[in-house]
Amino acid sequence: MSDNNKNVSIQVGPGFCGTLTIVFIVLKLTNYIDWSWLWVLCPLWLGAAVFLALVAVVFLVLLLVEVFK
Repeated sequence: MSDNNKNVSIQVGPGFCGTLTIVFIVLKLTNYIDWSWLWVLCPLWLGAAVFLALVAVVFLVLLLVEVFK
């Protein structure tokens, strides 16, 4: 009898950017750093920026393929 069950593991957690954001928030709330909230929350932008950059690259590649077809 063959067992075709596959083990799938899912990693759940804040990741690097989420952890860095939490650290910055704690430092801001304990008055250890005197940054603007704009910069404290800056690591949250990193994920969005990477995603938008990838979408832009894919769009440009598809556009170039269509133009030089």
